[in-house]
Amino acid sequence: MAQQPRPAHAAEHGAAAPLSGLRLSGQGVLRFLGFEVYRARLWVSPGFDAANYSAQPLALELTYHRDFSAQAIAKRSLEEMRRAGSFIPEQAARWQQALQAALPDVTSGDRLLGIHQPGVGATFKMGGRVVGEVADAEFSRLFFGIWLSPQTSEPSLRQQLLAATRTAGQP
Repeated sequence: MAQQPRPAHAAEHGAAAPLSGLRLSGQGVLRFLGFEVYRARLWVSPGFDAANYSAQPLALELTYHRDFSAQAIAKRSLEEMRRAGSFIPEQAARWQQALQAALPDVTSGDRLLGIHQPGVGATFKMGGRVVGEVADAEFSRLFFGIWLSPQTSEPSLRQQLLAATRTAGQP
């Protein structure tokens, strides 16, 4: 009989929740051509519904294993956001600029935390301090959709991130 994964709790993984009331849902590694790009960890509230992820607060932590400029991260993010929904070129230009301003350049070992605030936007933290914000709810929905939308380019990483929510009977 296959053993069901049990919900992950912060204490079990030696990590504190980035926001009060959130618990670790799952984690996984993004690889490209066999190389680790980053490790992702998703934090959600109890009762989190993956099908309606954008209506609930959540936090996604990326620990980078490679160096990237903010410009490169923003450009790739916009490409991936198109999988979760459509947007016009003016939005793309505005979001690219806002994301590039909100994110720092990262080096191997850096941990970047993105916080989705439903109806408000996204906040980005590094080293416990806010490094940027994008106050646009639609941007935030599509940005976190990079990992959580069923249309993600990395469905296996999505499944790993949503591991604890699946044990609660959700997709």
